[in-house]
Amino acid sequence: MDMSRYRELFLSETREHLGRMGELLVALERAPAERETLDALFREAHSVKGMAASMGYERTAALAHHLEDALDGFRRGGEVTAGVIDRLLAGLDLLEGLLEDLQAERPERDIAPFLAMPAAAAPAPAVPAGGAPPVATTGAAEGESAGAPDDDRELQEVTAVAAPVPAAGAVFQVTVELARDASAPAARGLLILRELERAGEILSATPAREALRQGGECRQVQAWLRTAVPKSRLDEALRSLTDVVRVVFVDDRRGEGGKRSDAARSVRVRTDLLDQVVNLTGELLTHRFMLQRAATDRDWDELNAALGRTARLIDDLHHRALQARLLPLESITGRLPRLVRDLAHKTGKQVEFRLTGGGVGLDRLILDDLSDPLVHMVRNAVDHGIAAGRPGEVTIAARREKDLVLIDISDNGRGMDPDELRRQAVARGILAAEQAALLSDREALMLVCLPGFSTAGTVTDTSGRGVGMDVVKAAVEKLGGALAIRSAPGEGTTFQLRLPLSMAIIRILLVGCGGDALAIPLTRVQRTLELPGAAVAARAGRRFVALDGDEIELVALDRLLGLPGGAAPETLCLVLVELPDRRVALQVDRFLGQREAFVKPLGFPLDRLAGMSGATVEGDGSVLFIIDPHPLLEGQAAILSRSKETPDALS
Repeated sequence: MDMSRYRELFLSETREHLGRMGELLVALERAPAERETLDALFREAHSVKGMAASMGYERTAALAHHLEDALDGFRRGGEVTAGVIDRLLAGLDLLEGLLEDLQAERPERDIAPFLAMPAAAAPAPAVPAGGAPPVATTGAAEGESAGAPDDDRELQEVTAVAAPVPAAGAVFQVTVELARDASAPAARGLLILRELERAGEILSATPAREALRQGGECRQVQAWLRTAVPKSRLDEALRSLTDVVRVVFVDDRRGEGGKRSDAARSVRVRTDLLDQVVNLTGELLTHRFMLQRAATDRDWDELNAALGRTARLIDDLHHRALQARLLPLESITGRLPRLVRDLAHKTGKQVEFRLTGGGVGLDRLILDDLSDPLVHMVRNAVDHGIAAGRPGEVTIAARREKDLVLIDISDNGRGMDPDELRRQAVARGILAAEQAALLSDREALMLVCLPGFSTAGTVTDTSGRGVGMDVVKAAVEKLGGALAIRSAPGEGTTFQLRLPLSMAIIRILLVGCGGDALAIPLTRVQRTLELPGAAVAARAGRRFVALDGDEIELVALDRLLGLPGGAAPETLCLVLVELPDRRVALQVDRFLGQREAFVKPLGFPLDRLAGMSGATVEGDGSVLFIIDPHPLLEGQAAILSRSKETPDALS
């Protein structure tokens, strides 16, 4: 069977296993006595070895086998030291390198030097009572040198039957069922047969190996097996394989063997199919509004009833499609515990990483672009947020609020001083002294997001060059989110990301502006209100309104966009927008309602315009532009900060 068609699936799943292994190794270093952590690590390594062997990737299998030996050493009483953990993490890096080689279809890198080193400082493996070979572990064979195992022998050992089994072993039938939606079931079947071979002698099996190699159908594997391995260990090894949902032994009185909870099952869906579903949902939403317009003109009760049913179906499809696209935040945080550990060791600090709310879901497109900003903020926290000499902590906490996900990246380090940031801004010529004095503390903290602005006293190879927070802020805003900062000297720092659940279908506020209709994402709107025109106060060329005990700047949206403005209205229609450092009241001509919208990205050159985040199609076929007020208002603030006098046109 041509296994190359399963390569992408193998690479994806193996990277997931490696990510979990990295997290578990850091956890094991913190709590060496946790047997559950060690057992979970062993299962991950065993899965990588088995999948690689079934695909014929011998070097990957040999390296995973070597790491498995080290973990087996821990099981047998070996000491968990920082040095051994470092070596195991280096092994994960080498495994990732092998995956990169496979993906690029180039020769795999040499792993012999790594295999030549001892797996771990551990007592020699003991032979189990009765001579039964272990299923999930294979220690060094008797007579092998612990210091320099032969590479060829390692490769041969991994890809062949583990060890001869006494002919006197028990004979029984085992049935291994796969999930209905199992990916590459034929490959899964081959992997099950390989696991059974490791345990003993297969007397007969259905489907046959040759049929599986030809890509035949496989919903379950049924085999008669002779083995001295206890059923409990065989059951554990089989259940650790991907997509296995049930293991049954015919002479087991319970009859349920290793049944796996449905809650632990996962479904893999091709992302291009998900994109098609979401695109179809968007087109249906547009069609719905067209039908509503036609029905309004004719008042056909039956048509309206049909529209109601269609609307409910579309809403359900929309919900299901978006849920299918959601992935947990923890799917991109797997490398962060190790990142914190390595940086802490490098800088001589004591830092612990914590994640809460890792199960909160976000659109996969958002997660794809969120990984690098998270890495940068965690690096910053460890490198020049946490002080040396006392225990530090970096925490990522996520929670959902309505259609938003809030992610806090916090440290308990030295914090940032707004006064010092003001002084740096003046010293670097970014602001005049008078302008810096007018900044609130929240505005002063946002100075760290200016290009080239850094709070680090020295430049290191980790951070301190002032490159990054401006990119982080831009990346978050590109995702339709916002960045805010809370900090005080000696009290640590928190960066808060406010992100939408999805970028594909959103709720919008429709407004009239300069004779045109525009849309604003509701995630950007704090509230809408109407005030009499007499409530406006003017000062120094700028306009303000009093609201909730605060003086809030009033900005006309038509002037921000360069659209023609009308006469001063008797009643102001205001959209209250909350920026990271202040609130602003956007003045629009009128409110036109709210609805859902399927967002279409803008092509060149419209995608270069600040504040234009996308477009949607109206019921009459016209295009409605979606405005993101954050970059528009921040652009206005930047112009004001560089000007000695405020131009009236920007009021």
